[in-house]
Amino acid sequence: MIGIDLFAGAGGMSLGANMAGVDTKIAVEMHHAAFETYRYNHPECTVLQMGVEHLQNLATPFPADDLIVFGGPPCQGFSTSNQRTRSADNKKNWMFRAFVAFVKRTKPAWVIFENVRGILETEGGLFAREIRKDLEKLGYRCEEGVLNAADFGVPQSRSRFFIIGRLGAIPPSLPSGGDLPKVSVDEAIHDLPVLTNGSNVDVLTYASEARSDYARTMRNGLNECSGHIVTRNADHIVDRYPFIPKGGNWADIPEEMMASYKDRTRCHTGIYRRLDPEKPSVVIGNFRKNMLIHPHEHRGLSVREAARLQSFPDNFVFKGSIGLRQQQVGNAVPPLLAKAVFQAVIEAHSS
Repeated sequence: MIGIDLFAGAGGMSLGANMAGVDTKIAVEMHHAAFETYRYNHPECTVLQMGVEHLQNLATPFPADDLIVFGGPPCQGFSTSNQRTRSADNKKNWMFRAFVAFVKRTKPAWVIFENVRGILETEGGLFAREIRKDLEKLGYRCEEGVLNAADFGVPQSRSRFFIIGRLGAIPPSLPSGGDLPKVSVDEAIHDLPVLTNGSNVDVLTYASEARSDYARTMRNGLNECSGHIVTRNADHIVDRYPFIPKGGNWADIPEEMMASYKDRTRCHTGIYRRLDPEKPSVVIGNFRKNMLIHPHEHRGLSVREAARLQSFPDNFVFKGSIGLRQQQVGNAVPPLLAKAVFQAVIEAHSS
């Protein structure tokens, strides 16, 4: 099958599609750093740096019967952590219309739409209903649901909403997951280098041999990899870290050390969260802003550690400043989760 990735970001969906056997030919991403990351890691794909709403003249010389269009419009407006612009008034929340317009013009055999789980709650589920209704008007029969990445071999509990649309025929159910063993944080990152607050040497060798199947898969024979950079937090922030046990958060920090917070009780549970090494990670979203803490070391996560927890292999290189790399990792769809969805489509397409 041939893929077109809209709102491609760094390329997590495309990577999962490629793992499943889809040949992604075109990707569209407007943000400059994500565009550079995608282009570097997918050299055989034509990558367009532009908004999806400007694709009216894009030629797609691929047979529609084997074509799959996929992607997820900006999700910040649907996120449960965003209560300020989480409404119909946020113009970005209507970007799905550009996705639907492209589908209408190209009429691919298959469509996969993804977004955060919060899209089901924003405006009472208005946007999720509109997307499905628009696809059904175009002749697509749809299956939808929420999948947790941890059920598909990703060392992270992360829920994403998917719609699978098939033109003129019944699509498969979403994959169920759950039969794979859960991968813990330690299994995912135990072999990566020991770092300190503010570490800034990008490429390093591994600290040890890989002891888990997951780590061996991510390394795939490499001796070194990139992304071993960590945000430099202020001393007063780092001083709080030793008080936080594995799996703990801001509530474990002595009150007198949180005097800079006007009302610390309003912190959400992800703030100052130290990852539990024996469990899958919490959501890797804005892991710098949330100050997610390494399970054993008193520092934030490196870009590579966060990428491992998202199931990006170690040969995947993120481009841009440390902040932009962190943003790309946090925004991405875990490739192993995407792979499972695409496998369900390919199996149905081939039957």
